[in-house]
Amino acid sequence: MTRDIIEVQYPAVEETQSVAKTAIVETEVVAENGVRLRNAFANKNNSLFIFIENTSDKSAVVTFVSGDAYPNSILGNLDITVDSGEKVVLQLQDISRFETSDGCLNLDFSADFAGNIYAVAKSTKLNV
Repeated sequence: MTRDIIEVQYPAVEETQSVAKTAIVETEVVAENGVRLRNAFANKNNSLFIFIENTSDKSAVVTFVSGDAYPNSILGNLDITVDSGEKVVLQLQDISRFETSDGCLNLDFSADFAGNIYAVAKSTKLNV
């Protein structure tokens, strides 16, 4: 499977060091391709948020694919249902379960999924 690559968006801290912001770029999901979030775990602090919008007229499943970087990947994949018309935010609590050896996260989508995705995480630097 050739996955569509999506970059995690890391907000930049503004000049007073008080607020970080980024312009959001959504990507339309091609369900049969799946998604690869590149550098999803660069900061290792559970600040990764994945925003998913299901524009389909059916409920659909998003599968968090188990990784290969840590032993707890043995827990396997995890399916999350996203209802029709629903916009959800998913935050990983057990990041090592899904982390690949190159720091990415793979997501699969059921065939009836249609919609958009973007991911945001806390910046790993004070100024980006």
